[in-house]
Amino acid sequence: MTQSRTHTCNALRLANVGESVTLVGWYDNMRKVSRNLGFLILRDFYGTTQCVIESEEMLDALNNVNNESTLSVTGVVRERSNKNPRLETGDIEVVPTEIKVLGKCIYNELPFEIARSKEADEAVRLKYRYLDLRNPAVKEKMVLRSKIIAELRQSMIAHDFLEITTPILTCSSPEGARDYLVPARNHPGKFYALPQAPQQFKQILMTSGFDRYFQIAPCFRDEDARADRSPGEFYQMDMEMAFASQDDVFAIIEDVIPPVFAKYGVYKKASDAPFRRISYRDALALYGSDKPDLRNDLTLQDATSLLSDCGFAPFAQNSVQAIVVDGFTATRKVIDKIMADCEMISGQKGYWFKLDEAGELTGGIAKFLQEKKAEVIAGLSLKPGDFVGLAAGGRQTALKTAGVLRRLLGENCEKHMKKDCYEFCWIVDFPMYEIGEESGELEFCHNPFSMPQGGMEALDGENPLEILAYQYDLVCNGVELSSGAVRNHDPEIMVRAFSLVGLKEEDVKAKFPAMYNAFCYGAPPHAGIAPGVDRMIMLIAGEESIREIIPFPMNKNAQDVMMGAPSSVSEKQLADVHIAIVKDDAKE
Repeated sequence: MTQSRTHTCNALRLANVGESVTLVGWYDNMRKVSRNLGFLILRDFYGTTQCVIESEEMLDALNNVNNESTLSVTGVVRERSNKNPRLETGDIEVVPTEIKVLGKCIYNELPFEIARSKEADEAVRLKYRYLDLRNPAVKEKMVLRSKIIAELRQSMIAHDFLEITTPILTCSSPEGARDYLVPARNHPGKFYALPQAPQQFKQILMTSGFDRYFQIAPCFRDEDARADRSPGEFYQMDMEMAFASQDDVFAIIEDVIPPVFAKYGVYKKASDAPFRRISYRDALALYGSDKPDLRNDLTLQDATSLLSDCGFAPFAQNSVQAIVVDGFTATRKVIDKIMADCEMISGQKGYWFKLDEAGELTGGIAKFLQEKKAEVIAGLSLKPGDFVGLAAGGRQTALKTAGVLRRLLGENCEKHMKKDCYEFCWIVDFPMYEIGEESGELEFCHNPFSMPQGGMEALDGENPLEILAYQYDLVCNGVELSSGAVRNHDPEIMVRAFSLVGLKEEDVKAKFPAMYNAFCYGAPPHAGIAPGVDRMIMLIAGEESIREIIPFPMNKNAQDVMMGAPSSVSEKQLADVHIAIVKDDAKE
């Protein structure tokens, strides 16, 4: 215990009655009963203690002290006559003999009430984050974060992984997002990049003879915010294994992660090993998503051949995907909201109809299906009472829309949606290449450092769009926690893989000189993964926004409104790093 106190504000019990103690903490609130009687609540990191002031002089001295000032209270512990069973210190109270103000709060009014800070506007919470964090409900998420990270670290060490930190100032690397660049003062015109991930370093560690590496790694990506993604920086449990296969990585993750979710999560049940494995193509066909929520047992059916010629214009010449829901008793108002939400989220309309208890097709687009009623009922294996949700468009569009509709239907039908567990799965067999939406040219689909299935033979002899890679995603409750891969450790295969996207051997050597050269000295087969720490904690804590589990998050515009970042710098600072700011007149 520090010298400034004898106990914390959550430590005193009946066994301490009669003791002289010193507590320190924040002036939470005061309830005055009379001129010489008041009840002061003192709060510290650990909890609260009630202090009963029975001195008019002491009460008068506190009249000029604002809430949230820090105090030192010395007094005697006594048993409370009106105990509070909701508090751990509810059996006792402290009668002060001395109160000192340690740090004044100079403001009479606070931006928000500390205990209700989560109800305040987010911009205000982020600006006054130091006050927001005083709220026990906010603070406990940071305590939970610390415990989870410690547990993950201990588990990885127990699995013989060595924690190694990798550089923060490095070179730009193609990870799929924009880099944060740092000008090099001693090298005019050149820049460091903050790492989007420790990808190259951890692979080089494998070639250096380290067998199992991990770190709780900071990563930096200049990308827009989402509910499950923080802009700017985030943390991942980065790991890599030498002489390892995909199965080796899966075995480690399936042993490390579920116990942490079960121990600390709002749900106390997590998937047992082995997790279900679903190919990328099957995930899209069955769930309309490559990050399916397996708590929802609804699946998609391809109804293109059945419904594209039914006379309903949006179905003509399009892919049609159906979700059959039995036991769906939602009202028309709820159904209309589901369809509206589907359009808002996916940008495409959803459609529906029912087979009522009398065996008739009703509601939604039912009038277009009457002429082929028997065929529809047989084709979708419908039973009286079944509800059918539908999506249409190009195949990818129809699948994506149906995936959104499947999620919304599951959320509105308890029969098909478990909500008290963590369901993990692996999405495997990603395509190695795809046609870029913007470029219209062949691009890497997932990770350029992945090993193609079939190796050199596949690269030389197969249609690039048919080549699969040893790539995998870890998904939990519809949230992608991580991407990983068996790495391409063979320089010849690497050069050939990059050649298909238009990069020559000299380009590969120029872009990845250290890793390419290291591989030329005998690299072991290796594989790894990097589950997102922030996303894991968000799921474990049951929070909807990732900002709730980050101590000092940025806002949606990647601004730290508390510190005022990003900020302007002086001309001298710019000159030191050989930078000149050029105004964009078009934006003036």
